[in-house]
Amino acid sequence: MSNLIAATVVIGDRTYRIKVAAEDEETVRKTVKTINDKIIEFKTEFAGKDMQDYIAMVLLWFATDQVAKTKAGHDSETLNAQLDLIEQTLDNQLKSN
Repeated sequence: MSNLIAATVVIGDRTYRIKVAAEDEETVRKTVKTINDKIIEFKTEFAGKDMQDYIAMVLLWFATDQVAKTKAGHDSETLNAQLDLIEQTLDNQLKSN
């Protein structure tokens, strides 16, 4: 198991002290930056909300994005399986001729 390091991150207007694996620190910081950038984007687009609303919007955006990526991955896997089957069928046809 890798060693955990302490990191301080700011999301919205709150500071959080977290522990992360050293090799994951950069990814966590990039994710926090993406979250904060999205909060700013939603603040600009939907003025008058409170921070909890913006964080909920970011959470919904992030979760939807992940589901879409997962679905695209499954579609890609299905396509690859179909292509493999076609390739195998063609190979069998060539061998029988």
